[in-house]
Amino acid sequence: MKSKLWQKMQLYGELIRIEKPVGIYLLLWPTLWALAVAGEGAPDLKVLLIFVAGVFLMRSAGCAINDFADRHIDLHVARTRDRPLTSGRIGEKEVLMVFAVLCSLAFLLVLSLNRFTIWLSIGGVLIAASYPFMKRYHYLPQVHLGAAFGWSVLMAFAAQTESLPRQAWLLYVATLVWAVAYDTMYSMADREDDLKIGVKSTAILFGEFDRAMIGLFQILFILTLWLMGRELAFSGIYFYSLAVAAVFLIYEQLMIMWREPEDCFLAFQHNHWVGAIVFGGIIGHYYLA
Repeated sequence: MKSKLWQKMQLYGELIRIEKPVGIYLLLWPTLWALAVAGEGAPDLKVLLIFVAGVFLMRSAGCAINDFADRHIDLHVARTRDRPLTSGRIGEKEVLMVFAVLCSLAFLLVLSLNRFTIWLSIGGVLIAASYPFMKRYHYLPQVHLGAAFGWSVLMAFAAQTESLPRQAWLLYVATLVWAVAYDTMYSMADREDDLKIGVKSTAILFGEFDRAMIGLFQILFILTLWLMGRELAFSGIYFYSLAVAAVFLIYEQLMIMWREPEDCFLAFQHNHWVGAIVFGGIIGHYYLA
């Protein structure tokens, strides 16, 4: 009995990609940027802990609903055909149950915050839950993902300040365009399979201009973060961190130069370090300037 329960828990862990935390990091960094800026370097500890836990829960829920949405597609993609649902090791009802439980736990956490944040959370769940289905209807699911990830920025400001000032929207836009850039790299790794299946992505939409468009979104990312720093009169430490982040983004362009699937996927993962560098610059401004 215990052994079967443990095996089931392992399958659920595999479903929510617990062994692949890069998705958590990519959602966590913008959330931490927002909390640090909204709290002027010292966000409320309760709010911080709630958002860290919420990031884990909602990213995990996103993985579950993504696998449900793609249950017939993943069979035809080499990288995903062995996932728990696709391979038949767990059922569709179980996946929906996991999604519902994770969303419920996240919402319970949000209920301890102010009313503005609670109302925003409803929009966040709707965007996150609808994202996996968008690749069937338009070529910009990466923009939808960016909107979902950026929503954590708005919620963080709402929880910390009960407002959405200009810097919150600048961080939202930065998160959105950054997500479009790195998720286009991710979709480049699956482009050949996606073309055969008939699903849509920015990698397919941009075609031979994929690297140029990624570069454009990377420039917009750095520019928007620069505007936010200028708006708040940040110190040089922050702007130096943006310069280092820009170097990392240039390196990613070199990684995807030949559009090899494995290299594109590694470039996608590499963005974790970009998020960490920006966070370091924000914290550096508040504590080292």
